[in-house]
Amino acid sequence: MVPAAPLPDPATGPATGPVRDPLPDPVPDPLRDPWRDAMRLALDEADAAGPAGDVPVGAVVLGPDGKVLARAHNEREAAGDPTAHAEVLALRRAAAVTGEWRLTGCTLVVTLEPCVMCAGALVQSRVERVVFGAPDEKAGAAGSLWDLVRDRRLNHRPEVVHGVLGEECARQLTAFFRTR
Repeated sequence: MVPAAPLPDPATGPATGPVRDPLPDPVPDPLRDPWRDAMRLALDEADAAGPAGDVPVGAVVLGPDGKVLARAHNEREAAGDPTAHAEVLALRRAAAVTGEWRLTGCTLVVTLEPCVMCAGALVQSRVERVVFGAPDEKAGAAGSLWDLVRDRRLNHRPEVVHGVLGEECARQLTAFFRTR
């Protein structure tokens, strides 16, 4: 029997760079599929964090109509600001675009599960939903370590959709930390 030819690595793809979602899911997922395009935008945004040495996390805020209001990536190293997480920056930019701090009906799509600070900002901004890719078992506050965004004691609890392009989001973070 002749061994099969090796398959290309889906994490790196051809020499031209990473592959974005190379294969469609074999089974449709009506909960996660609608957010895949926005997550691809967040992944692209996360790529922009790397040159400054920031952890590659990207976020996109979608308006109630599904149009992109704001995009951001981590800028803690670039700005010397501990609060410059992708989620916080994207929420600030979306509020500036809408002229409202209440982002009612909006969705935040982010490559990594929000931390406690970002989860608090999500609750305070009144977003309708948070969609994330990779879980953060060390600092996640949307279900992994804590579940701040769905705490019944709070006056606002956004819907949480997790695992959208989760493997791809995790690969991006793993590749970054392997070089550290």
